[in-house]
Amino acid sequence: MTERPRALFAMTARNVPAVFPPELLERLQACVDIDPALVAEDFTGPRVREALARTEILVTGWGCPRLDRAALDAAPRLRAVLHAAGSVKGFTTPEVWRRGIAVSSAAEANALPVAEYTLAMILLAGKDVFALRDETRARRAFPYDGVLPGVGNHGRRVGIVGASRVGRRLIELLRPHDLDVTLADPYVDAVEAARLGVRLLPLDDLLRACDIVSLHAPQTAETRHLIDARRLGLMRDGAVLINTARGALVDHEALIAHLRSARLSAVLDVTDPEPLPAGSPLFDLPNAFVTPHLAGSLGNEVARLGRAMVEEAERLTSGEALRHAIDETVLDRTA
Repeated sequence: MTERPRALFAMTARNVPAVFPPELLERLQACVDIDPALVAEDFTGPRVREALARTEILVTGWGCPRLDRAALDAAPRLRAVLHAAGSVKGFTTPEVWRRGIAVSSAAEANALPVAEYTLAMILLAGKDVFALRDETRARRAFPYDGVLPGVGNHGRRVGIVGASRVGRRLIELLRPHDLDVTLADPYVDAVEAARLGVRLLPLDDLLRACDIVSLHAPQTAETRHLIDARRLGLMRDGAVLINTARGALVDHEALIAHLRSARLSAVLDVTDPEPLPAGSPLFDLPNAFVTPHLAGSLGNEVARLGRAMVEEAERLTSGEALRHAIDETVLDRTA
């Protein structure tokens, strides 16, 4: 039997049992030599340093320490990083790529619950559920007589900003519904948009045209406050802005002004800062629906991330190509 490569967990220790429940841990241990009792929450302790010296594969997750030059020097045999979470930007450094270390991520698996959450919010927003629920509670009666002009999802115009993993997964989930879906993404051309089954529009035109706008762009220097006061002003009266990407994509002060005027509504699963200060008006404005960054993998969903990386470990140790390898050349424009 071929000797299994040495591997090491590097993440917040309490996350290991949730991300790798017994059946997944058993599969992982069948292809790599890994000790679930030894988890690197930093790379400085003597036990961890000793393990790093023999480690060929790092199995990482939320809370992984930064892979800087010192950490990598302590792991001279490291050849792969399998990240059982989404973005790798928070802990990888250019030194990882310079040393030719393969990096794989469960971002594709994490995209599904975000897309599911967003789909639900789009459909609920189209039915004006949030406002009508509040009116029903206040009146203790139906707030309408059976006719609600402008409410409903038949032909509702939905704009997707960013053909990211989540954006693309959301487009798939929207396909069975009777919605008019458009996309804004500077890296997508008309041929690719047609393949996705959406109309491609410049961002400003999308904001003018759509009833519901959902953000799925990465956070970069260029996308900070992508949705600013000017662009919020382009959105049609009664439109809904949904953000499950990164809080910094939206100028919150400008958004609050539009919410206070009751011209727009917003569904915010991410904010800037995060969490919001206790005194933020977003907690109290009736047309702001704020959730605590729960769209991504939580609870029983995190095992999906572990499974994705167990499958990558199985591919790696059997000589197959990684399915979810990260391309360094596009890292600056992805999440």
